[in-house]
Amino acid sequence: MPATLNVLFLAAEASPFVKVGGLADVAGSLPLALRNLPPEATRGLELDVRLILPLHRSNRADTTTMLPVASALVYRRGGSLMADVYQTSLRGMPVYFLTGDPISNAPTVYSSDAALDREKYAFFSLAILEVLRKLDWQPDILHANDWHTALALYALRSRRADPVLARIRTVLTLHNLPYMGGDSRDILSAYGLMPLQEKLLPDWAQTQPLPLGLWAADVIVPVSPTYAREILTPEFGHGLETYLRSRADTITGILNGIDTTWFDPARDDALPYPFDVDHLEARAQNKEVLQKTLDLPIEAETPVIGMVTRIDQQKGIDLALRALARFGERPWQFVLLGTGDPSLENNARNLQTIYPDRVRIVLRYDDALARLIYGGADCFLMPSRYEPCGLAQMIAMRYGCIPIVHATGGLKDTVQEGKTGFLFHELTPEALLEALERAFKAFANQEKWWHLQRNAMAQDFGWERSARQYALLYRSLVNKN
Repeated sequence: MPATLNVLFLAAEASPFVKVGGLADVAGSLPLALRNLPPEATRGLELDVRLILPLHRSNRADTTTMLPVASALVYRRGGSLMADVYQTSLRGMPVYFLTGDPISNAPTVYSSDAALDREKYAFFSLAILEVLRKLDWQPDILHANDWHTALALYALRSRRADPVLARIRTVLTLHNLPYMGGDSRDILSAYGLMPLQEKLLPDWAQTQPLPLGLWAADVIVPVSPTYAREILTPEFGHGLETYLRSRADTITGILNGIDTTWFDPARDDALPYPFDVDHLEARAQNKEVLQKTLDLPIEAETPVIGMVTRIDQQKGIDLALRALARFGERPWQFVLLGTGDPSLENNARNLQTIYPDRVRIVLRYDDALARLIYGGADCFLMPSRYEPCGLAQMIAMRYGCIPIVHATGGLKDTVQEGKTGFLFHELTPEALLEALERAFKAFANQEKWWHLQRNAMAQDFGWERSARQYALLYRSLVNKN
């Protein structure tokens, strides 16, 4: 085994350069956490982890300081396309940005035009393999994320005879199984890739990027242990459960983490009153600011329920709205921040119309308000239908905001009933209402509530725990060579 293990981390987005969803938080934190592991965590193996991203138009990186490091031609029917790679750094970690016409011509990171996205990410995935021949650094591990980079693993497997690529092992982290990339037979053909023929995969899956990447990956990493088990079932497998069960011995669930320096209530500039576990009284002051900011009645004894989320069916917004509409006349307030499905947004506004002194619906992206909700609301509601990992419940606990969650995926793995939060198992308004009742009963006992908050804030959701598991996984892959 080499003394240094080189890992190239592939992602569509990564903070702080470009962020649309939770993947950016993972891709901006996990590679750094891997590089910073103490020697005992890697058993003396040094990890040289680097990140490669598309150079999106919306990228916030300073392109004037980037160094050109490689160019390569990518075969495409009708004429090859040029791919250029530039290098910068993030806290000492080399970061590569790859560009070419399919990337520079795309107006956004993710488009409403599915065909445009398929072209862009197919080019990105395949260009990575071509530029590897030109870099003065070669990976031992290619670590892809979701469908956007899955074709890199599929193409790599078809090129095992190539001496440059033959020894590279592959990991695919699965953040959200239903998003598979769509039928890409035209893109596969254009870039010289054959459709897969795998009897355990449905016909429709054999031309979609994510299933192709799942087939090609040496190991598959769902983003929580519970989600790793759920995807083997018809309810969560989305038609791939039979194939995934055949790969069960190569599937390892590893829980995502959060950047605990970025999400730190003691140092968060967005909080009017920063606090730590020993100064929880400051949360009451943040709560008052939150109520004032949203023109809610200033009522310290009234529990405030917060949600910061994408507004869609997956997140259980409809369930939350139905439950709250039936919650009765007891004191409660509800704050929802997010954007998404117009019909669900309208339903949320209707709830505010019914309860104008209790409900505030804020339909926008607002990081400062999100942090005020984490640091000022009493409870945090996540009634997701499924949640591969979830980051918001971890952030909420870090800020002493007690989560009330549906017992699925990473929510089940991170929230402990009656100790750090409250869980409900049946996906019904009645089950959610029962969980709210338990939370409100605990809230009425200040000593018990502070105990819950301290337990929640004491949980370790930092990236080092996850990084240690990935490091062991990488090591085991290289040992098999």
